[in-house]
Amino acid sequence: MRDTRSILAERLQAAFDTVEPGADPVLRLSEHADLQANGALALAKRLRRPPRPLAEEIAAAADLADVCRSVDVSGPGFLNLVLSDDFVAGQVAAMAADDRLGVPLAADPAVVVVDYSAPNVAKEMHVGHLRSTIIGDALARMAGHAGHQVVRENHVGDWGTPFGMLIEHLVDLGEEKAVHDLSVGDLDAFYRQARSSFDGDPSFQERSRRRVVLLQSGDPDTIRLWRVLVGQSVAYFDEVYAKLGVLLTDGDVVGESFYNPMLPGVVEDLDKLGLLQEDDGARCVFPPGFANRSGDPLPLIVQKSDGGFGYGATDLAAIRDRVQRLGATQILYVVGAPQAQHLQMCMAVARMAGWLPDSVEAVHVAFGNVLAPDRKMLRSRSGESVKLVDLLDEGVRRAADALAERGGDLPVASRAAVARALGVGAVKYADLSTDRARDYVFDWDRMLGFEGDTGPYLQYAHARIRSIFRRGRVEPPPPGTRPVLAEPAERALALHLLGFAGALDAARSAQAPSRLAGYLFDLAATFTAFYEQCPVLKAEGQVRAGRLALADLVARTLARGLDLLGMEAPQQM
Repeated sequence: MRDTRSILAERLQAAFDTVEPGADPVLRLSEHADLQANGALALAKRLRRPPRPLAEEIAAAADLADVCRSVDVSGPGFLNLVLSDDFVAGQVAAMAADDRLGVPLAADPAVVVVDYSAPNVAKEMHVGHLRSTIIGDALARMAGHAGHQVVRENHVGDWGTPFGMLIEHLVDLGEEKAVHDLSVGDLDAFYRQARSSFDGDPSFQERSRRRVVLLQSGDPDTIRLWRVLVGQSVAYFDEVYAKLGVLLTDGDVVGESFYNPMLPGVVEDLDKLGLLQEDDGARCVFPPGFANRSGDPLPLIVQKSDGGFGYGATDLAAIRDRVQRLGATQILYVVGAPQAQHLQMCMAVARMAGWLPDSVEAVHVAFGNVLAPDRKMLRSRSGESVKLVDLLDEGVRRAADALAERGGDLPVASRAAVARALGVGAVKYADLSTDRARDYVFDWDRMLGFEGDTGPYLQYAHARIRSIFRRGRVEPPPPGTRPVLAEPAERALALHLLGFAGALDAARSAQAPSRLAGYLFDLAATFTAFYEQCPVLKAEGQVRAGRLALADLVARTLARGLDLLGMEAPQQM
């Protein structure tokens, strides 16, 4: 099916073209009508004509008789559009008959590389990884659903000087015991023990430094031990991703080590291009427009004075690889806001070098922090970062308690699965429903509430709709059933359903899952108003069939939207 706004935009564009080809109708939602076209005002200004007569001319030229009940000119030249009930009902029926619920596939699919999660080997995932992982997962899901080719890249920290220390600690423990300790998921303890040995034992320090040299030179035994560390860590990451319900797999891991062989070539090519300059012994690029607090040009360090490579070199190698090998046409970096300047400088240097052409969009999808109720950084009682796995387990426990308090007829066998869906969904929705650029307060009581803008509220709304069909012992009407739209609440719900494709496109275009979350919350609230004013099972004939069709379509839309946010939609709660 074609979505409603596309149909209107096409018809209005033809009318605007009669005045000036290509003039933008500027189609918007409106409080005074179903939609409003505001383009006549800007067009009149350009043409130096009175806007209201111009708007009337456009309205007369617009072929909207089969779409709109009325097209009125208001104010200085706004076009107020009220859709006909017949058109709305037909669009809802078409949406219900469409497996994609009216969401079109991209006409020109992109290759979208999403860089997200990025934990460090031999360190546990903590709350600091939460936002990158779930925002990145939602963006990857939405891009894939739109028909783009999505490449997920988990840029894990698996290389560098700390690995000398970690490998030596593995050797001291014995490989079998080290594997056991890592396999039970206590990676932080392993890292702390290695750091303690390094800080307190000069001979261990020396061995660690030698081990780094062996690692970087490709010593076979050292590489084997390094792979043990990486393999155990990745297995642990997989367990966390499974709990969290995200799509990352082993095959998506592209660590710093992957780019290490490329770094000398990055330096050599930058040098050939005449972009490298020496600064205090380091080899740097000075992209225009970046300065320190004193106003001096700011360098991107590519190779340090000791010959080692900076993070800039790795990130430049990643950009070049993603464009040249993967064919990326869009790269999304789902990385915290503090990395903004570094990423901007890397992108600027990559464009200077020709590795990031203008045809490729690179976007820093920045996000804020997760705060405790006292608005300080969320930490455990011991003052450390909260482990992500502990956070998720607590959410599931709390959700199970909330379900037990509510009672209901949920089968005992289903309680554990529903508690998991609610607990994890509550954590995800609290994050994804927030403007990603903002910090947000982590509050279990609010997040797990069944009222208000929460994950459980949306999940309960879906389950509640499915219960209508169970109670009435009826199946959803056949696809294509047209609602009658006899009541204002029916029409309001139908119109809101038709906004799904637009809401998803807006969320995808702005890399803002909160826009999809907001749409779903408003849809659930609009359904509640409909359900209170319009009896469903007690209605008769075509009215009953139409209301059942609306209810089923709302449930399907909620389930699809929640899935795109990485959340489950239980059938019963």
